Amino acid sequence: MGRSNTGFEDIQNEFKNIAKGSFNETLIDNGFYILTYQNNTNKTEIVDREIDNSFIQFHFCIKGLCTFNFNQGRYKLDVNEEHSLLLYNPQQDLPINLEFKPDSWIVSILVSIKYFHGLFSREADYISFLSAENKDKKYYKDGDISPSMAIVLNQLINYSLNTSIKNLYFKAKAYELLSLYFNRSENTNIEQCPFLIDEANVLKIRKAKDIVISRMAEPPSLHELSEEIGLNLKKLKVGFKQIYGDSVFSFLFDYKMEIARKLLESGELNVNEVGLKVGYSTSSHFISAFKKKYGTTPKKYIQSLN
Repeated sequence: MGRSNTGFEDIQNEFKNIAKGSFNETLIDNGFYILTYQNNTNKTEIVDREIDNSFIQFHFCIKGLCTFNFNQGRYKLDVNEEHSLLLYNPQQDLPINLEFKPDSWIVSILVSIKYFHGLFSREADYISFLSAENKDKKYYKDGDISPSMAIVLNQLINYSLNTSIKNLYFKAKAYELLSLYFNRSENTNIEQCPFLIDEANVLKIRKAKDIVISRMAEPPSLHELSEEIGLNLKKLKVGFKQIYGDSVFSFLFDYKMEIARKLLESGELNVNEVGLKVGYSTSSHFISAFKKKYGTTPKKYIQSLN
């Protein structure tokens, strides 16, 4: 009687469902980086990056679930949606080895301890790991992402302004994010837009974003969307722009084009099939949209990969 291959097949299937990725990395200044990553696939993705022990790491899981692997995978630490993780260990390097579950997003700030001291030298008394007695000790802290921080994080990950000002914009947003993170008064997390003081409205805007993404092939109209989330049309428009930095349908367009680009890179679908997948009934409309976003046709983009 032959031996069962079930165990071996399970291992094979597990590896098929894991893909390798890389961060979108922006150098803000010497010793100051912003990393973003979006896993919009149905597979687990793994991302690595070397970091030496002179850096403080701030990780913000905006969506889904991210798992940090330490010591060659012997120790794992989950960071759930809307949670943050601060890591600092001057005694040893802490390279990033992250598993992203399907539909997971993260924003990370890497800043050298020297640069960080320069930012917070006057406030070091209330940032515990900057105190003299703790300067050589490792530090770890997890926490929630406040609605104020969520707005900044989504603005970073959904950046759509002119690339010439990207560095300045990211630097300003990183400073804003760090100031919110270390804000001593939790009661001062008031949103920039008055109606967003009500956290329930922030959740409704997030729901609107999830709805248009889940139905990107046939999205609801703005009126239908506002009724579904229980928020009037004006507040939907203003709130969505405030949190995600763009109008609902401009945001959806960019999202669809990013999905299309990744599908083309995978090679699993042809151009027509990718177009249908993201909601274009004709290939000509999809080709035109893709060219508007990336300056080239889907076919030429595939050729450039080879």
